[in-house]
Amino acid sequence: MARARRLPGAIELPWARRRRLRAERPTVLLAAAAAATTAVVAVTEIARVVRRSPQRLTPGEAVSQAVEVAVEGHRGASPAETRLLNLLGSFTLTFGFVRTSTWMIRRRGQFGPFRNLKVGQRHVHHFVPGIALALLAGGASVLTDDEALEEWLAVPFGIGTALTLDESALLLMLDDVYWTEEGIVSVQISLVALLMLSGAALALRALRRGELEVLPDPADLDAPSVQPTLF
Repeated sequence: MARARRLPGAIELPWARRRRLRAERPTVLLAAAAAATTAVVAVTEIARVVRRSPQRLTPGEAVSQAVEVAVEGHRGASPAETRLLNLLGSFTLTFGFVRTSTWMIRRRGQFGPFRNLKVGQRHVHHFVPGIALALLAGGASVLTDDEALEEWLAVPFGIGTALTLDESALLLMLDDVYWTEEGIVSVQISLVALLMLSGAALALRALRRGELEVLPDPADLDAPSVQPTLF
């Protein structure tokens, strides 16, 4: 008996679409919970700004001051915290943008200047520039001792990592399963990566506060000790 020819992963039959949508429900709920948590944090910070301000603020002024608080907090972070926050921010924004753009390209054929890239008959997936970008940024960060440059290199590294993990199911299955039931693995892996980065950022911040309370100030250790005067 001849073996049935397998349809490419990009072709989705109606019954497969229903199965994929059922498989996506827990992931959609997880993404919605993450978005809701972010919104709660933003609203809470805006409310704190309004409550602590000596004068009455308009909604626009409250949002502006909340953004200023976040920017100043980022500037005052340690180099390690800054790198991690830059990585988290670039990863999150890239993942959201890529998912939106690929969905629009699938429906309309393009998303602004973005569309499917083909070289000859071969479709170039976005994990290809993602891997290249992550390798270049990671390699450059290994070779440099400049902390300021390392903070900036975290941005392209986060972008490249998001581009790669967004198609991790394709890499695992060695097939174009992006819009199939198996393709939901890419979203799940990316959300887990976001969770790990967020947890690392919170843990690092908590550890730095603990160091201020427990460990001596390095400036005190460098200061010359004062010998008691004997009378």
